[in-house]
Amino acid sequence: MSDAAEAPARRRLADDAPVRVVSARAPLRTRLTTLWSRRELLLGLIGSDIRIKYKNSALGIVWSMLSPASMLAMYYLVFSIFLKNGIPNFVVYLFSGLVVWNMFQISLNTATGVIVDRAGLVKKVSFPREILALANVGASVVYFVIQLCVLLIFLAIIGHAPDWGFLWLLPISFLTLYLLTASLAVVMSAVTVYLRDVKHLMEVVLQFWFWLTPVVYSYENSIAAPLHRHGLSNIYFLNPVTLIVLTFQRIFYVSTVVHSTTTGALIKILPTWSFEKFLALNSALLGITVVMFLAAESLFGRLEGNFESEL
Repeated sequence: MSDAAEAPARRRLADDAPVRVVSARAPLRTRLTTLWSRRELLLGLIGSDIRIKYKNSALGIVWSMLSPASMLAMYYLVFSIFLKNGIPNFVVYLFSGLVVWNMFQISLNTATGVIVDRAGLVKKVSFPREILALANVGASVVYFVIQLCVLLIFLAIIGHAPDWGFLWLLPISFLTLYLLTASLAVVMSAVTVYLRDVKHLMEVVLQFWFWLTPVVYSYENSIAAPLHRHGLSNIYFLNPVTLIVLTFQRIFYVSTVVHSTTTGALIKILPTWSFEKFLALNSALLGITVVMFLAAESLFGRLEGNFESEL
């Protein structure tokens, strides 16, 4: 049969063939439902990340406890003997903030380039791609819990009890930290697919961000006083990590005003806010981070359509 004779048959087959409709971007509720339905995959990826990190290691995940323990011992030695700053038990104050910062920093550093690093998996398998970023955050949560356990053991050893009345703030503050970290991780992982330099830029930004957060210095003694004089104290809280760090320090370090171990003078360390004020501020920040996460999911949905071509 000639091509001219076959043309009508081809047209009929084309007319009868099912039309493939490319669906529009999935609505936010559908994305969240799909994400929840694939939670087993998320847990599997978290476990895989941890196993890969300690593959062929004799002690395995025990290293995650030994590392913060040795770091805590080093800080205790340095600030108790060599670099006395007059703040009693300063290592507790320092490590309470570092526990928060380490989770935040490690999550963003690892999640920012995760979609690019796993391009082969993204192009071959259909799944919610933001799970890759959330898995990195989840692995950091595991290390966060281990570091928190090390801190609690250290507190028991030196006989320093947390503020049990403020301990109720811990789950709210942690959930806020998780949602903040997850939101930024999801967005940065998508943006890096289009702008590869973002991964390296994020490392620089986090170094600068660290010094904007009261981890190695006292907020009240070093930052709040000059800001109060100029009426700018609220500007410092545009950094959302600040409130989370101050909450953890208030829970575990407890004291807001201490006597200097070198001069005997009073040193204001932490805000003297009541439990109710801490609760109100953390609850407000939690609400903001929920909105941030929803916005991050929506933005990710807009950006993921061209992942395959960009990768």
